Amino acid sequence: MSRNKLDLERIVFIGRTFEEYLRMFDLQREELMGRSILDCPAGACSFTAGANKLGAASVAADIAYDYSAEVLRDKGLRDIDHTVQQLSKVKDSFVWEEFASVQELQQARTSALTISTLDRQQFGERYVPVELPMLPFADQTFDLTLSAHFLFMYGDRLDYDFHLRTIEELMRVTKSEIRIFPLVDLSCQRYKELERLLCAVKDQGWTAEERLVPYEFQRGADSMLRLLRA
Repeated sequence: MSRNKLDLERIVFIGRTFEEYLRMFDLQREELMGRSILDCPAGACSFTAGANKLGAASVAADIAYDYSAEVLRDKGLRDIDHTVQQLSKVKDSFVWEEFASVQELQQARTSALTISTLDRQQFGERYVPVELPMLPFADQTFDLTLSAHFLFMYGDRLDYDFHLRTIEELMRVTKSEIRIFPLVDLSCQRYKELERLLCAVKDQGWTAEERLVPYEFQRGADSMLRLLRA
């Protein structure tokens, strides 16, 4: 390995489905066709599998991909079980409209994990191990970059400098547009340094807008940040 290998116990390897991504990022299927797309960090999400079936050239990037698909599948199944067991303690932090029940949520998370695992087993080149804030891609490789449930969500653990350097790296590898979801942390509070970060982004020639999306599971997580290269 070129990096120190991640201790898997430090992360929760859970992903969202392709359909969730469409709603989280307010995307239409036809927007994906023929575009080069980066999902980072992608975790156990099935977006890349679904997007490539539609004719996109989608790549998933994540620190966990130093491990095999089989190891991550087993880790993901354990994490899904643990999450489901703990949900009763924090159920009020979620809006139960996306999923009618905890069982339905478990089915969606398991589906995302299964699809992404099978896709990686068949198309391993689509799944690239990375360690943010560095990415092993050339400048402006991707038309569109999507980043879910990482930036802003861990604002209490990842400092402003890390957020800025990561977004700068996402801007470097992106030709046109970046979408980041959500804008709140694990406590459902809006990221406190967001305005400062947006000023830095605009200073580098990008425009920024906040957009409501047709998705809310974590309470208050119903908008994304859309960055456009000027």
